Amino acid sequence: MIRFVQFAASVSVLTLAGCANLAPVYDQPTAPVPASFEGGLPAASASLTWQDMVTSPELSSLIDAALENNRDLQAAAANTRIARARLNVSRAARLPVLTGSASTTASDDLSGNDAVGAASYFNNSSAQLGVASWELDFFGKIQNQVEAANQSYLSTASAEHAARISVAASVAETWMQLAADQQLLELALETEKSQSESLYLTQELFEVGTANELDARRASASVESARAQAAQFKALVRQDLNTLRLLVGSDLPVGIETLAAANPLPVETQLATGTSSEILLARPDIIAAEYQLLAANANIGAARAAFFPSISLTGSAGAVSGDLGDLFTNAGATGWSFGPSVSLPIFDAGARRGNLRVTEAQMDLALAQYEGAIQSAFREASDAIAVGATIDDRVQALEQFVEDTGTTLSLSNERFRLGADSYLSVLDAQRESFTGRQALIQARLDKGLNTAGLYRAVGVN
Repeated sequence: MIRFVQFAASVSVLTLAGCANLAPVYDQPTAPVPASFEGGLPAASASLTWQDMVTSPELSSLIDAALENNRDLQAAAANTRIARARLNVSRAARLPVLTGSASTTASDDLSGNDAVGAASYFNNSSAQLGVASWELDFFGKIQNQVEAANQSYLSTASAEHAARISVAASVAETWMQLAADQQLLELALETEKSQSESLYLTQELFEVGTANELDARRASASVESARAQAAQFKALVRQDLNTLRLLVGSDLPVGIETLAAANPLPVETQLATGTSSEILLARPDIIAAEYQLLAANANIGAARAAFFPSISLTGSAGAVSGDLGDLFTNAGATGWSFGPSVSLPIFDAGARRGNLRVTEAQMDLALAQYEGAIQSAFREASDAIAVGATIDDRVQALEQFVEDTGTTLSLSNERFRLGADSYLSVLDAQRESFTGRQALIQARLDKGLNTAGLYRAVGVN
């Protein structure tokens, strides 16, 4: 048995030293995007994290809770563990599988007695150590299968990392959307109140003959429009809370909508991204796509190896004894067997060639997906940079617009009370002021969402 084990070990060394790898030589594809972003801010570090984005302790706490409790992240983590286990299964194919067996039997032959009348007894014990069919990987088929499983595992782990970035960004985005909808609700309620006061004044003027029925109807319609908007934003606030609760995976702090409205922009709006597009190669989703490309490359090597002979080894060594106590002593009989086998593919109706073409097409698919992921990331980053370069001008213009329309509304109300203008001028001023304030809230929201979008585009953690 010792000689058999030594022989098997020697074959293992020769096999590992002599196997060939038929996979194509991998060269990382050149990124199909410009080398730099237009308008990117210089960055001291290329490692943008969600902690760099968030400035609110309350929002940070929510993101921490989401990274701990979000069910999509838990599913992604489970997928990573599954891929890891499959990799371990694949690696086991590189080593021989040892099997052991032992048996003992005892019999009493009562049909024949010896001269003194004693019964005849028979005992037999055996033990055996064997190697099941073990394929020698001369052409790298098993090696490439293990490599493909390893790259798939790494891709799954990177996809989990990308999911964490997505969840962190989504929590921040939902916080800001909740804040904006709460502000819009408060604006609608405020508008409803002020227009109700205008309606009361208009009705009084109508009763004394200073205003006409048309003015009264317009004032009433304006109140109902504001009331409808308030109802709409109440529903949106509830929907935002539902979304945030789903993302966080647990109950939300009491009064979170009020807290969000008080801090509607809890992010750093001047994130430094750098100007080189090479930062995109650090994105987890792009890393995951390249791992899939590497897995496809390894699968081609395994498919090519199927065209060559398959050499397998089987063997066993054991001992037999008539007495269990003598099984592992010199009194027992020992023996071993060894049997190599060669399987040479001759005709398979094109199955191996078809499988090779499948793996080559999968390589082309993985390459297209990898390059497409880089191009999409470049567009996302460039779009966010473009918005970041212009959003301040938009906000400043709307702030001035809100100031102007607010003054116009005050003057129109005063002129209406004095009878110098009809209610139509007041109604137009109210609509312009309301629209401007809504647009300003939306612009500030877009500024915050753009920060989250930029983090999605170039964030690495």
